[in-house]
Amino acid sequence: MRITVLTLFPEMIEPFFTSSIMKRAVEKGIISYRIVDIREYAEGVHRKADDIPYGGGAGMVMMAAPVSRAIEDSGSAGRRIVFPTPSGRPLTECYAEELAKEEELCFICGHYEGLDQRVIDTYVTDEISIGDYVLSSGESAAVVIIDAVYRLVEGVITPESLEDESFSSGLLEYPQYTRPERYCMKSVPSVLLSGHHRHITEWRCCKRLEKTMLNRPDLLSDASLSIEERRTLLKILNKDDKGTCQRWTLSEL
Repeated sequence: MRITVLTLFPEMIEPFFTSSIMKRAVEKGIISYRIVDIREYAEGVHRKADDIPYGGGAGMVMMAAPVSRAIEDSGSAGRRIVFPTPSGRPLTECYAEELAKEEELCFICGHYEGLDQRVIDTYVTDEISIGDYVLSSGESAAVVIIDAVYRLVEGVITPESLEDESFSSGLLEYPQYTRPERYCMKSVPSVLLSGHHRHITEWRCCKRLEKTMLNRPDLLSDASLSIEERRTLLKILNKDDKGTCQRWTLSEL
């Protein structure tokens, strides 16, 4: 996959591509990247890339011309172009999987009060939100989206490592433990030390369901649960919690 990032602040992006798993993916040739400084396409001595918004209001807006030139010169026009914005479509694991199938992606990092809408209308194919909050720059949001996408590209991470992650089957991931066996008066659950694969699988299934119930119960309505997972969820829901738990039947799940 080839990733192009258009930004006013290249120094915020470069470290991501030269560190950790991304660095190894780049070295293997699985991922290639290019960081384009939008300011190089701005005019004037000061390379001004923003101006006051028409209609009034606080802040500044990124100008259309420099961004458009950067898109055209980088060869990104006509490609899949992502603009991170709070008003975009929510980023999900499914959406990330869709983007990971692309051979080429371009990201425009907004700044200040946003980007001239004419650039969005002309070039952008995907407006993506990483959550219901506002950041001071699009660089942070772009890195989040890139991180969610590139790791799903074949060869970056082993398939086994992706199988049981949060959202991979509509549920959150089970708790993880490593050495030492006992730390701060707390021990690793004995089932994980038993070597009994079926019991470990059952424990992890139960913990995934419990964690999803606690932190993201909304995910359960869309999760594709097996009969065994539904039975396990039924046991969790029907646990006696001082008489406060509602009683459910399998047909209600």
